[in-house]
Amino acid sequence: MAKCRFIFFDVGNTLLFPNRARMLAPLPEDRHPTLATWQALERRTKQEFDQGLMDGKVDHGFWWTFHTYLLQGLNALDDGVRDTLIANTQNSANWDQILPGTRDALERIRQEYAIAVISNADGRIDAVLRRCGIVDCFASITDSGIVGQEKPHPAIFEAGLGEMKASPAESLYVGDVYSVDYVGARQAGMQAVLFDVAGAYRDLEFPRVESLAGLETWLKQ
Repeated sequence: MAKCRFIFFDVGNTLLFPNRARMLAPLPEDRHPTLATWQALERRTKQEFDQGLMDGKVDHGFWWTFHTYLLQGLNALDDGVRDTLIANTQNSANWDQILPGTRDALERIRQEYAIAVISNADGRIDAVLRRCGIVDCFASITDSGIVGQEKPHPAIFEAGLGEMKASPAESLYVGDVYSVDYVGARQAGMQAVLFDVAGAYRDLEFPRVESLAGLETWLKQ
């Protein structure tokens, strides 16, 4: 394995997390799932989504599946409500929850690596990173809404690598969905590690961490 010189980060569920109150605004507040329930839905959706992508039979998007399960669990499946929930979730402005210590960890990591972002988003992820106070940590930000291709398509990884003049073999990608982030990065020739806060991949034999502190430890191994 080549020595890693560049680290590219996903944003959602890696650097920033859902503003669940805003995303779930169409639902009565007393019906909002707990964080534990949300993460259980995330684990279930990732496992199904990964299987679908690997089979090449993806009939629906990740958040369509996620919110279908969420509404089914509430016995409240409704196409209009689901469409609104999906739109709220795909609005990058609603991914503005940042864990304590994130900036400090990024500052430490960028002492040793050039760091950048490659994200499936709506063309406005830089504004959210700015609002959350970490945009200046990154040498470049590659957003699928601007590139016109989403992960796992190689074009978005190639765009990000090109921005940084980085060779794939010397680059690590950190993201939270196996079939999108890990497989996409590996197919682009990059190294990869899963950022698995929800614990969807604890039973699998892939490189994974559950926090930025865990990533820092993993990088030192």
